[in-house]
Amino acid sequence: MIKQLIARTFAGLALLFSQLLFVLPSQATDTVDYLSFATDDEANTTEVFSNASPSVVYVTSTALRRQMFSLNVMEIPQGAGSGFVWDDSGLIVTNYHVVARANRLTVTLSDQREFEAQVVGLAPERDLAVLRLLDPPEGLVELPLGDSSELSVGRKVLAIGNPFGLDTTLTVGVVSALGREIQSPSGRQIRGVIQTDAAINPGNSGGPLLNSLGQLIGVNTAIYSPSGASAGIGFAIPVNTVREVVPQLIAYGKILRPILGIERASDQWIRRNNIEGVPIVRTYRGFPADGAGMIGASRVGRNDIMLGDIITSVDGREVRSNEDFLSAMEKHRVGDTVTITTVRAGKTLSFDVELTESQ
Repeated sequence: MIKQLIARTFAGLALLFSQLLFVLPSQATDTVDYLSFATDDEANTTEVFSNASPSVVYVTSTALRRQMFSLNVMEIPQGAGSGFVWDDSGLIVTNYHVVARANRLTVTLSDQREFEAQVVGLAPERDLAVLRLLDPPEGLVELPLGDSSELSVGRKVLAIGNPFGLDTTLTVGVVSALGREIQSPSGRQIRGVIQTDAAINPGNSGGPLLNSLGQLIGVNTAIYSPSGASAGIGFAIPVNTVREVVPQLIAYGKILRPILGIERASDQWIRRNNIEGVPIVRTYRGFPADGAGMIGASRVGRNDIMLGDIITSVDGREVRSNEDFLSAMEKHRVGDTVTITTVRAGKTLSFDVELTESQ
């Protein structure tokens, strides 16, 4: 009985071994061609880079400086960064801090052709700028625009730029966080910023942050790093902000801001005097605040100041600083009617004001 069981076991093993021999030789002899092989993620990364890299440019700026002991004027390198083609007419989007105070701008395309460029519009409060190639070539490739509101933490992102002058460099990572705030070159807060661990280094500024479809979802603008190099914490201005700002820069050269027509007290003065809200220093004649009956501060005697209206909310949104006030105003457009709540001599007042255009 035991002998029969052993014999049947060996017979089964022999059959299994013969089947393996039948299958394995063909698999063992098939060599994988690395040039044609790619994982799904590799294939996606390669495709996005191949399609998007022709749209990414290298932006260099120079400034004119007079020599100290002569009348000679020299061109001094001012800065360098990245950018991308906005449309095929030769419009380029980059960061404001890449081109700030530049006297001459040069844009280098991915094929190494160089073109002079001029500034079309600047938005230091959003760290964005639009340039125009003076003699744009044909065949410029623009990036498709995505929707940054669709992002979520963990989604794959790709950054293309020119870190340390190394052209057309790709780094890959994920969305690390959403809704961050960073300070713009003008001192204003940029809200809703995308945080990513895709390596962003000096020179990446102004370059595109892309999703897996190759769509623009942000403009790389800053890093957090004690050493100055990538520490895995990079920031990008969301594309939905770019969608709002860039058309205004193209049309007007700046962001059109709806205004009340007031001069506000500084945050330093507000903190020093422990005031809750933003005092109006004065209103300008012919502007909405003046027409609505809002009043500014006035001098009493030689040294005393009597406050007028202190803005405490805009459309129910609390205002405790100039940043709060400006952020609330940015939610509106020229022609919108907003409700401004103020405190004057201890009394709460409300004004419905139609916003006008900044001059």
